[in-house]
Amino acid sequence: MKPLSVGRRLLGGSLVIALIVMPLTGLGLAWSFRDAVTTAFDQRLLSLSKVLIAAIQFDREKGRPGLTRSLGDPRFDQAYSGWYWQISDRNGNVLTSRSLWDQRLPPLEDMSNGIVQSRDIKGPRHQVLRAIERDIRLPGRNQPLHVMVAASRSEVDAEVARFEWLLAGALAALASLLACGSAAQISWGLAPLRRLRSRLKRVADGEAERLEETRLPPELTELTRAINAVLERDQRLIERGRAAAGNLAHALKTPVSVLKAQSERFDGDDRARIDAELRRIDEAVRHHLARASAAGGAHLSGRISLRDAAGPVFEGLGRLAGRRGITLSLALEDDASVRVDPQDLQEMVGNLLENALQWAQKEVRVSSETRDGGVLLIIEDDGPGMTDEEGAAALGRGARLDEGRSGSGLGLAIVDDLMALYGGELCLMRSSLGGLAARVWLPSSPLVGAHPTA
Repeated sequence: MKPLSVGRRLLGGSLVIALIVMPLTGLGLAWSFRDAVTTAFDQRLLSLSKVLIAAIQFDREKGRPGLTRSLGDPRFDQAYSGWYWQISDRNGNVLTSRSLWDQRLPPLEDMSNGIVQSRDIKGPRHQVLRAIERDIRLPGRNQPLHVMVAASRSEVDAEVARFEWLLAGALAALASLLACGSAAQISWGLAPLRRLRSRLKRVADGEAERLEETRLPPELTELTRAINAVLERDQRLIERGRAAAGNLAHALKTPVSVLKAQSERFDGDDRARIDAELRRIDEAVRHHLARASAAGGAHLSGRISLRDAAGPVFEGLGRLAGRRGITLSLALEDDASVRVDPQDLQEMVGNLLENALQWAQKEVRVSSETRDGGVLLIIEDDGPGMTDEEGAAALGRGARLDEGRSGSGLGLAIVDDLMALYGGELCLMRSSLGGLAARVWLPSSPLVGAHPTA
């Protein structure tokens, strides 16, 4: 899976926290509201039970309790209205409100402690009731009376449901605002990083030599200064390395030439062995000089036109191809540009084109194609070509597939090394002309990375 960006990670973390906190907050608030509404409803029922208790008197003639006055609420007189009261004793005498009609409420069996109890019960017609009940003792009576006042929970439940819907909507709106606020905050907070990334891309594309230090917070300013210091140090090291490689090549050139002249004094096998060792020294110097000249070049050079930079090579080798009777055709895109040192580009194109002209019979074709963040350069010939094994061997330093041909065998190896240093890739395969096709893919920026040339 592709790693998420920092902004998406931060936004995702905020959303996860919101998805966890908001439901928990909603559940807590809903529970608190339900508890508060239920408590207030219980207090209302308790007040009605006190009014009912104040109106109770015991009818000695009938031997059962009675009321001296009505509670004054018409809902207690309407059948199955959802508001009920009931007075009972242990002898089975029961006095109820008219709203109960012929139904009875189930009292608690153990009320010996005299504490007011509140609970939910099933009432007439499957109504869910909230009941307040307690035991009382009338003056001159040892047997307690059980007093119950109950009312339907529909009013409470409807109020709680309405609050929960309003709460859900409010929390959803709050979550949306928090998400938008988090996105804005993250976007604003990461803006300096985006500016730094843009400046790094300009350096990588060769449009700037160092990072700008303006409009950055202190933390990133210090980082930018450190990156600039590293870039400057690398530039000095690269220039020093290239100078050292050039000095080494010039320092060895004269002694090698002297040794070659001295080897002419020897005859036979001795001269052949000396010439072979001198050739190895020359090849090694050329190989490592090519590597040193390209080291870091892709990161410090700007973009150059492929046609313009390699033009001198095409012109010079084109005349050579004409003398050999070989047709050299060019099909290069006008806007094809790469980030390669011009001399290194000429070295790569020259080696590949020389190799193609050396083996071609009648035709060599050079074409380019811009794709996948880079340029694909194809050099084809109609020569004998190579097998896969021969192609792999040809990329080895000093390898020569035909000892009868002139050359050191370093051309393809040097190109392959340059490709590795510039983040490109060299691939040898069968050409549509019947010979060898050297396919070189060069990224437009070192940030693109290597890409298959097939």
